[in-house]
Formats: sequence, C-alpha cells, structure tokens
Amino acid sequence: MRFTRITIIRTSRPEKKDINQELQWFGGTLGLFNLRDKDKSCFRIFITLLKALKENQKLTSDEIAIRTRLSRGTVIHHLNKLMSSGIVVKEHNRYILRMDNLEEMVDYIKQDVDQAWSKLKEVAKDIDEKLGLK
Repeated sequence: MRFTRITIIRTSRPEKKDINQELQWFGGTLGLFNLRDKDKSCFRIFITLLKALKENQKLTSDEIAIRTRLSRGTVIHHLNKLMSSGIVVKEHNRYILRMDNLEEMVDYIKQDVDQAWSKLKEVAKDIDEKLGLK
C-alpha cells in the first residue's frame, strides 16, 4: 500500500510578483512549509531540489546539506516529509523532485487527490449502506 500525505492549504496568492514569495506560497499551499520552520529549512531544500532539477542532477542528502548549510539530520527530516507528500523520490541514495516541472507536479498531486477522494466516497457509501443511512 502506497502512502502519500496530501495537504492543501487555501490562502491568497501573493499580490507582488516576487518569485521567492510565489515559491513560498506554492509550497505553503501544498502544506510543505509551516510556521514552525523558522529558518525555512524545508523551503531551502525544496529550492535546492528545484535547481538540481533544472540542472538535471540528483543529489545525496550530504550534497543538499552542504548547499543549504543545514545539518544532514535536518535535511533527512525534511526529505522524509517531502517524500511522504509524494513530490520527492529517492533513487540510489539520491533525491530528486518527482516531476519535470511544477505544473506537472500539480497535475500529479491532483490525480493523487482525485484517487483518494474516489476511494473515500466509495467507503463512505459502503458504510452508509451497512449502517442503514442510505
């Protein structure tokens, strides 16, 4: 059974067309970055993986730690979170974003959400019938 944690947080898009603000909004909307992450560790890792994608590179956790100036433990913690959300994959001890671009990532996440929603509705219908609610 594959487990993917999908979180969507509905917030207003930043008015200012600053790429960093838009990237923070993008990741925040997907529940990747939260207020507890004071030094924006997860955001920095996401940006590093995005740059690596552009350069067609796969990075080890050590390489990510060096590039972000974070401890390897912090990097591993956030990589696990990004993998559980389904946007990062690990191949031969190297990490990459799951998609070739952000638009494709959104489409893939939508597919995951749609599949989860369909399964949830199917189970709800089955439970309703068993409880005599339908």
